[in-house]
Amino acid sequence: MMRYIAFAPLMIAAIVGGFFLWGLNPDRDPNALPSVLISQPAPAFELAPLSTLDTPGLARNDLIGNDTPVVVNVFASWCVPCRAEHAVLTSLVERDGVRLFGINYKDKPEDASRWLNDLGNPYERIGADEVGRAGIEWGISGVPETFIVGGDGTVLFRYVGPVVGEEAEAEFRAALAQAGVIGEGA
Repeated sequence: MMRYIAFAPLMIAAIVGGFFLWGLNPDRDPNALPSVLISQPAPAFELAPLSTLDTPGLARNDLIGNDTPVVVNVFASWCVPCRAEHAVLTSLVERDGVRLFGINYKDKPEDASRWLNDLGNPYERIGADEVGRAGIEWGISGVPETFIVGGDGTVLFRYVGPVVGEEAEAEFRAALAQAGVIGEGA
């Protein structure tokens, strides 16, 4: 028995080292997080509007029965990458006619309103997820995260992180085109 206890630190070091090497694998994409929601119905949720804005709240029923897929963006005023991607999302709405819905995650309504008043509000609907329950239902790992949801309420695509930069924008636009939200050449 004592022999096994003597080898315990070595075994623990080997396990930790294995995880370390796995994390350093250059072929591993940390943004490629699997989502159990893909090809599944969007989770049931109902969020009140931000109390300081005139934009309506957001619920699962708002994602169903649309002629084209919609984009659901999870954001917060305290999130620096959210600020960075805001111009891209605004452009998708203004230039491409994308319908954008938002989930304001763990944010104070007055901070979110100030942020949207400063940057502009491209969201058709915004649900206030002040305690983070909807975020848990959506399986988010942080903000921002952006989903494409089909007209029947099925989650078609998930993008983790800010949609910023040539590569990220190209990937997201390709997903929008595949979902039929925008044209192929857009």
